[in-house]
Amino acid sequence: MIGWFVPKDFSFYNMANIFPKWSNTVPLKLVVALTLIGAAVVAGITYYATPKYLRVGYEPVQPVAFDHSLHVGQLGMDCRYCHTYVDRSEHSNVPSSGTCMSCHSVIKANSDKLKPIRDSYASGEPVPWVRIHDTPDYVYFNHAAQVNRGVSCVHCHGQINEMEEVYHAEPLSMAFCLECHRNPEHFIRPVDKVTDLTWKPESKEAQLEMGEQFVHDWKITPPESCSGCHR
Repeated sequence: MIGWFVPKDFSFYNMANIFPKWSNTVPLKLVVALTLIGAAVVAGITYYATPKYLRVGYEPVQPVAFDHSLHVGQLGMDCRYCHTYVDRSEHSNVPSSGTCMSCHSVIKANSDKLKPIRDSYASGEPVPWVRIHDTPDYVYFNHAAQVNRGVSCVHCHGQINEMEEVYHAEPLSMAFCLECHRNPEHFIRPVDKVTDLTWKPESKEAQLEMGEQFVHDWKITPPESCSGCHR
């Protein structure tokens, strides 16, 4: 009796042929496609979303155009005259308007370019400098520890003495830091040459010999474990 209600040309076996044969490979193709897309995204982020590409070259416009190539390169001002705590503190302070006015109350005292400095000095409000170098909150970095063990400003900040406008010259990434921590003898110099931004060793061999001696004498053992910088 049941057979009376089933069309003669209908067969449950034909249901398997609703989809074409190539559809059987769709799941495998989806897995392969998603894998390739995921690999491309990871590779792109690894290659481009790094400090080398996101930070190097960053050169913001400052409220006052302070020419380091003039003040440091030509006039020979020591870095510590403006960044007074760089050898005594974790942070390298930005100079106050009072530091600027110690010279510019006489030199170019009425320059329009220095009006923000004069206004800051008169009001007590800080000059709104735009920060260029900024380590993440999860990274511990002590300027004094570096400076007092022969790591020059040039190594992390580039040739500041040649910059009219300061820009982000080095990536300051974990790999950048570890390169120095693992081989400090290649980078450290005499402490009295740390702020001499034009000083260079006579040769790579001379640097290595001098560096190895400093590492031994000063007992330099930079941390390489995670806890050294991530505290």
